[in-house]
Amino acid sequence: MKNTNVRKLCMAAFLTALAVAGSMFSFPIGVSKCSPIQHMVNIIAGVYLGPWWAMGAGFCAALIRNFTALGSPLAFPGSMVGSFLCGAMYHWVFKKKPLYFKLPAAYLGELVGTSVIGGMLAYPVAAFVMGNKEAALFTYVIPFFVSCSVGTVIAAVLVTALKRVKAIDRIFGEDNAVKN
Repeated sequence: MKNTNVRKLCMAAFLTALAVAGSMFSFPIGVSKCSPIQHMVNIIAGVYLGPWWAMGAGFCAALIRNFTALGSPLAFPGSMVGSFLCGAMYHWVFKKKPLYFKLPAAYLGELVGTSVIGGMLAYPVAAFVMGNKEAALFTYVIPFFVSCSVGTVIAAVLVTALKRVKAIDRIFGEDNAVKN
């Protein structure tokens, strides 16, 4: 039913707004601004909306954060890759597994996607877009991991509670099946 796409669009818009508003609570680690609320939003979007919608919400949040000077161009690789991998782990890779297996896989997908892959993809952004010639390939892995781990812990508590009471599941239907 097409009504589900409207619900997903509204949820993605809400999560994007939450990520932008939550980026006011960021802390600097090195040259990057770490925003744990963005990682929390990535996990919620990945679990409830699926990988493509989560990646779109991550892109929109990073774009708005850059336009409003609440973030840096380093927000793009981390938020997009992390949210996509989180959603892919939850909905595609471990689709047939029970919930107690899928949720930790989604959390791990966000950590690896944002910290390792997004951290390494941040190097060309820092070197060529931001002009930081001193940056190395693994410069942003540790700062991204610190921010992402805080956001993942917050999301783990929140998503586990939401799944237990099926609060958001009822919005999208009982089985919360993602059809891409």
